[in-house]
Amino acid sequence: MKRLQVLIIGGGIGGLTCAIALRRDGHAVDLIERDPKWSVYGVGIIQQGNVVRAMVQLGVIDDYLGAGFGFDHVEVFIPTGRSVARIPTPALVEGYPANVGIGRPALHKVLGDRTIAAGTKVRLGVIAERLAEDGNGVSVSFSDGTNAGYDLVVGADGLYSTTRDQILPNSEKPEFTGQAVWRYNFPRLPEVRELCAYEGPTGVGLVPLSEQLMYMYVTTPEPGNPWYQRAGLAAAMRSRLESVPAPVIRKLAEQIVDDDAVVYRPLEWLFLKGDWHKGRVVLIGDAVHTTTPHLGQGAGMAIEDSIVLAEELTAAGTLDEALHAFRERRFERCRYIVQSSLAICLGQIGKGPVVESAKATREMFIRVAAPI
Repeated sequence: MKRLQVLIIGGGIGGLTCAIALRRDGHAVDLIERDPKWSVYGVGIIQQGNVVRAMVQLGVIDDYLGAGFGFDHVEVFIPTGRSVARIPTPALVEGYPANVGIGRPALHKVLGDRTIAAGTKVRLGVIAERLAEDGNGVSVSFSDGTNAGYDLVVGADGLYSTTRDQILPNSEKPEFTGQAVWRYNFPRLPEVRELCAYEGPTGVGLVPLSEQLMYMYVTTPEPGNPWYQRAGLAAAMRSRLESVPAPVIRKLAEQIVDDDAVVYRPLEWLFLKGDWHKGRVVLIGDAVHTTTPHLGQGAGMAIEDSIVLAEELTAAGTLDEALHAFRERRFERCRYIVQSSLAICLGQIGKGPVVESAKATREMFIRVAAPI
């Protein structure tokens, strides 16, 4: 296929990796992001071997690993703090770790710097207010009063995608699970050199992000999807840990004192069973398949989307063929991640059968090790 003029809507992980992949293949890329500060959460993210493999494909692996913390096992604890399993995880690229913990600001900098260096034109504080397709292209009206035409528009604008609302207004809507996640950064404990996952009604994990930093995540039932004011968030997070007897968690809970450092997010999910594109506008990442974080694959699926979309644009004879092939390659893999993660979530809050996390994690590693 000819080299395309592409607009990417959304400057998160999916949008940035999509820009890197498309520029690598010679397409001209503009990227817009509604947040004028281009800000991200200050806590971290866990990424498995399929993301490491993707970062090799994107050519950013050295910067990526330099900004994170690699590890090859997941250690599982019962609520008392006793270790019950240490699960080896498969490294998919020889010489590189099987998993990486990385701070979201650090990951954003790696991907953002590479996106700009590759020649993508990035505009901040801008929204695509109107998409009008005439069969030969898409005319886009922007919130700053400008207009431009594109061969392809990629909606990478997240769970509450305005792009999805414009092209597929009758598609599935986000659903609240009944659970939420709380996150907080700490100086890394010497013993936390891999993901340490504590099972129980209140799920807790400690994730290394660098030699100096780690973060804690806490998943809790939140019936009714309550809203919390910023003032008092630290106390609210501490209260969620009162039922966790593990000594290391109790000691860390005492250090949760900064309301502004707490990141609280209700857990929602979404999966589009129908089309993922309309005409020359396609959706990727959370805009089409938002998962809960129980298998740690939300960002991974968005990154894989970017690589597959770029590959299909190169391989297919027409744009429509490429976009259909993209969905075909991604549908079952993303559906599995969304549904399996949701099953763990619902089991934890009594809305479904309890899922053994260690078993589900082993199965996930097998699934995502397969080529994309």
